[in-house]
Amino acid sequence: MPVTNGTIFMPSVLTFIGIPGLEAIQCWIGIPFCAMYIIALIGNSLLLIILKSEPSLHEPMYIFLAMLGATDIGISTSIVPKMLGIFWFHLPEIYFDACLFQMWLIRTFQGIESGVLLAMALDRYIAICFPLRHATIFTQQLVTHIGIGVTLRPAILVIPCLLLIKCRLKFYRTKLISYTYCEHMALVKLATEDVSINKFYGLLGAFTVGGLDFILITMSYIQIFITVFHLPQKEARLKAFNTCIPHMCIFFQFYFLAFFSFFTHRSGSYTPSYIHIILSNLYLLVPPLLNPFVYGVRTKYIRDKVVKICCSKIQV
Repeated sequence: MPVTNGTIFMPSVLTFIGIPGLEAIQCWIGIPFCAMYIIALIGNSLLLIILKSEPSLHEPMYIFLAMLGATDIGISTSIVPKMLGIFWFHLPEIYFDACLFQMWLIRTFQGIESGVLLAMALDRYIAICFPLRHATIFTQQLVTHIGIGVTLRPAILVIPCLLLIKCRLKFYRTKLISYTYCEHMALVKLATEDVSINKFYGLLGAFTVGGLDFILITMSYIQIFITVFHLPQKEARLKAFNTCIPHMCIFFQFYFLAFFSFFTHRSGSYTPSYIHIILSNLYLLVPPLLNPFVYGVRTKYIRDKVVKICCSKIQV
């Protein structure tokens, strides 16, 4: 790792600072993040167990929900253990290649979550707007293809982002990353070379996945609302809305936090860096925490199954 004129050539190891300005209380900040992680793990694992054990829930909507739960476990596990290592055990170092791998995991899981939300919106669109054709359109084969597609899309799109860092950026100002995980721009900004291509591809990838999905989901719900408002019976309208409410809650919380974090990052010096970092962590950890509760509360069978499991544990 030669140092030339104050720059570092291809550092083999990077060091996370954590949350700049809050180093003295990072050990306490780790407590709520750890609690969120444990609750998210338990909630999503329980959701997966219920969905797998009950054949009546092996329908497209619940298969997508299972994918969402597995993705939530993956994205929170990609972040929190290393974060707690920084906060509690003074283990801030990470190999450069391991940092890139963590970046790939986080961005891939983000993209999968966005794609699953789109698939769930399309499922509701077909179920409400074309109810008689839902079973013939959303076949097991189509659901499998959708699952493969939403997984491969971000996994492949992120790879050029990593290659642009690995192959183009050779010299770095420092090996200290002012973050709790390997975030794309936090790493790119350390380089002394021109990073305009890296920034452009990062924005392009974000729009190709998240932006396009957001537009398609919004269009799907506009069509759903138009169809629902034209239903003649009030009971039918309420039933249609009730089937959409859990997904709409997850959709709004995911994209609200995503856009809030995105624009806060680009507000320059007006927002302290620790606000950026805390919001970024919340954006990645709040959806895995809340998603099981949203569907658990709104879906009667899942709610009853959870109560039954809890009661049996208490009796034992």
